[in-house]
Amino acid sequence: MGPEPAEHARRPQFAISADRIFDGYRWHNDAVILIDRGVVQCIAPRDQNASGWPAEVMPPGTMLAPGFIDLQVNGGGGILLNDEPTPEAMRAIARAHRRYGTTSCLPTLISDTRAKAIAAIAAARSLAGTGGILGLHLEGPFISPSRPGIHRGDYILAATTDDLDWLGELSEVGSSMVTLAPECVPAGFVKTLATSGIRVSVGHSEAVPDTLIRAIDEGLSGVTHLFNAMPAMSAREPGIIGVALTDERLTAGIILDGIHVDPLVVRAAFSAKDRGNIVLVSDAMPTVGTEQDHFELMGRQIQLRHGRLVSENGTLAGAHLELASAVKNAVTLVGISLDDALRAASLVPAQFLGIEHHRGTLSAGARADIVALTTNLDVLTTWIAGKRPE
Repeated sequence: MGPEPAEHARRPQFAISADRIFDGYRWHNDAVILIDRGVVQCIAPRDQNASGWPAEVMPPGTMLAPGFIDLQVNGGGGILLNDEPTPEAMRAIARAHRRYGTTSCLPTLISDTRAKAIAAIAAARSLAGTGGILGLHLEGPFISPSRPGIHRGDYILAATTDDLDWLGELSEVGSSMVTLAPECVPAGFVKTLATSGIRVSVGHSEAVPDTLIRAIDEGLSGVTHLFNAMPAMSAREPGIIGVALTDERLTAGIILDGIHVDPLVVRAAFSAKDRGNIVLVSDAMPTVGTEQDHFELMGRQIQLRHGRLVSENGTLAGAHLELASAVKNAVTLVGISLDDALRAASLVPAQFLGIEHHRGTLSAGARADIVALTTNLDVLTTWIAGKRPE
């Protein structure tokens, strides 16, 4: 083995050697990643590491891939962002998910008070681009009261143009995202957000195709947890799902825990839609990374039962899921290729956010955010900007 990880942290140049390396586009066998000051320089055959850079040699069978990027993370490590919309909470959530290969994420605040949302925006602004925090995802409050999911009805609002004043502050928060129901916002609302650089996604909505397509024309580009909290598609009512599966301008997130969406339905989505427009998301709650089997969500008790997080009335309340398991489920339950599964957890979310030149790949010039996986797709370790976790 090469030098200890702590020694690498002090060296500006080093290499990581592995049997297989996936750069986000193709595989390199028996290769090394050369890293200089936290940035990927190149991937080269192992026997061509003529630079003499110190190399950490990974165990036989190890695969290296771009670190995972999670667009929807409500909590982890025993912390729910809605309880603590602070920089410290965001860092703790990111740390909890890092052990599962997630090197970048959007901490997610579900519908709550205006004060909570403003606090979350301020916290994300102070952290954006550091510690694995890319920005913030506001899921609500401008969603349909007919599709609340676990969101509290008294926090769900119809938007007005005045809301653009405080919501627009997200444009200053690195990569940011808003989930809304297009039928619950005024004309021009989506366009104003999208032109300011905020990614807008449809979710918790009953928008008819014409309404959704108008929002897409204005810049809406995402679908939050496809199939969940939206009407089912039928022969004469394609709804959100029909538009999502056929409009190449939309990138759709899927919660692949085997509970939120049946694996056969996921396979159908991957078959119908361009695989470069499907993202794996966790929708994770505080139980991830802990032994706890319950928590409180805005006054309601949520229980973890057989891998399923449910409220007292049986409503799904986020997921007990992280992206390493989602990737494994994509391969073992759904049957898609490992390449597509890895891309859906790294390159595709990076492309959705417009940061694919420096995240989501291991191409020259990208930040050295890396996950090491066993042949069983278990996470061995990660690097963020070329550094191992402390």
